[in-house]
Amino acid sequence: MDLAALIAELQPRIAALRRDIHAHPELAFREERTAAIVAAQLEAAGVEVQRGLAGTGIVGVLKSGDSPRAIGLRADMDALPLDEANAFAHRSVHAGCMHACGHDGHTAMLLGAAALLARTRRFDGTVYFIFQPAEEHEGGGRVMVEDGLFDRFPMQMVCGLHNWPGIAAGSIAVIEGPVMAAADRFEIVIDGRGGHAAMPHQAVDTVMAGAALVQALQTLVSRETDPLDAAVVSVTRFHAGHADNILPAQAVLGGTVRSFRPDLQDALEAGMRRVCDGIATTYRVAVALQFERGYPPTINAAEPSRVCREVARQVVAEAGAGGALLTDLKPSMGAEDFAYLSRIVPGCYAWLGNGPGAGGCTLHSPRYDFNDEIIAAGMRYWVRLAERTLPQ
Repeated sequence: MDLAALIAELQPRIAALRRDIHAHPELAFREERTAAIVAAQLEAAGVEVQRGLAGTGIVGVLKSGDSPRAIGLRADMDALPLDEANAFAHRSVHAGCMHACGHDGHTAMLLGAAALLARTRRFDGTVYFIFQPAEEHEGGGRVMVEDGLFDRFPMQMVCGLHNWPGIAAGSIAVIEGPVMAAADRFEIVIDGRGGHAAMPHQAVDTVMAGAALVQALQTLVSRETDPLDAAVVSVTRFHAGHADNILPAQAVLGGTVRSFRPDLQDALEAGMRRVCDGIATTYRVAVALQFERGYPPTINAAEPSRVCREVARQVVAEAGAGGALLTDLKPSMGAEDFAYLSRIVPGCYAWLGNGPGAGGCTLHSPRYDFNDEIIAAGMRYWVRLAERTLPQ
């Protein structure tokens, strides 16, 4: 039986599995049910299962032939702390938790690919199926690396695949170089002196200082960063006071800083500290900045990108459903902890078109749902990538 027939036979079962995972989402490092499903599915397919990396992480090991070569294929498993607004039958059964980024689909597609590769075995070497916990904000990829992912499972290449609303269903985007940004977090505490709103001269106004700080931080991008370099400073929180007639003694601000290069990360952090010091002097307040480095930028290496482009071109041609290989899309300012894997082992992180994203079906939306119609393309991509990198 050829690959197309095998995929057609398997796709309905994988779609049903995807919907079951969607209905039972689990947050970072709590993916107990999902991990149990992954392990059971892998074992049923004849794939060796290794448990316990990063707590709930699973690595499937499939060997064929005698070659020492190996490739890692990674999917994320965790959900988001979000109330689902969909009304379909497979909506989340857990309040405040939903699969709003498609990790249910990523997990299901990689399980399908594992079943297919275990059946066809048209490769020579080892395929590691990496099911990672805690991609959303908690750095499960970093923890898997720290727990010995690459020491226990040495590989020459590691690859990721993420659905992408706004790209035509079944199209695949492979970008060489930066593909996802670094995401750093900050919190700024401003302390002044509270007082009566009618007598501001007797107080030290933290709201005024905070407002000036929000605007001044934007100059780090608009006036201190090369216009050809991508960077974003976003203040997403500003909390101060609780009454209309009281000037609060403290204000707390927070947000994120995103960029693509380590040297620019350093420059933006240094600039924030300088701006905070200046605001403190100008407005007679105390300003304390806590700056936390988050996910590093995800950079696609040249050779893995070349290989993944060739595979993506083959996959969209075989599918024959109007999909295309895309190589000229702009990187995203979103962040991905796949970066912790690909900065150690050469890697490529590709985007699989999920469709137009209409009606709120965008990433991290309460109305998001993974498009089951792209499961076949995702499984095919993983299978062809293993066959291409580990030829018989």
